[in-house]
Amino acid sequence: MAEIGKMAAERREQGGKGTARAARRAGLVPAVIYGNNEEPVMVTVEQRMLERELQNPNFFIHLLDLEVDGTSHRVLPRDAQFHPVTDRPQHVDFLRYSATRKLNVEVPVTFENEDEAPGIRQGGVLNIVRHSIEVLCTADRIPDGFEIDLTGLNVGDSIHASAITLPEGVEFAITDRDFTIATIAAPTVALAEDEEEGGEGEEEEGGKDDGKEDEDDKGD
Repeated sequence: MAEIGKMAAERREQGGKGTARAARRAGLVPAVIYGNNEEPVMVTVEQRMLERELQNPNFFIHLLDLEVDGTSHRVLPRDAQFHPVTDRPQHVDFLRYSATRKLNVEVPVTFENEDEAPGIRQGGVLNIVRHSIEVLCTADRIPDGFEIDLTGLNVGDSIHASAITLPEGVEFAITDRDFTIATIAAPTVALAEDEEEGGEGEEEEGGKDDGKEDEDDKGD
């Protein structure tokens, strides 16, 4: 499990659009802490700090200790809303940590050793079907990511879910099939050449037919 981060927050006593707009004008982002059958806690977080955290692609799969008025709330960021024009964060949802609650989360996939894949060295293309994989686990067991080794793969080879060894307590959300994560596709240049050759063959065959029709016309 990754190191648990920390973030400061301030309690806000009132909800509503007016209060939220006032918070945003002050450089704060409204947020809520919810879950575990407890009363929601309305808070605000500093906009600049939140924007910095949001640059981390793993922000939504890492636990945080949210410090509110001297009390620490262990939470998992679950959702963020953004302004449609400025793309600034408008609201954030934090889910209270539970040691028993399993969550569906998207874990990013990275690919390694492309230079060691004969199919790619020969001009093949890595066709990524899934940039992330949905898993089911408790918040403290969310993997940082899945690394897939491409060593030895040739054109036409596929990488399936079974290629990943899941950590203890983690399972795939999709369980009814060994789904595809990526494939090594044939070089696009070679495919284009094959299509051109096929097109030329059709034209030649068509030319012979046209010649035969001309001879028949002469015979008439």
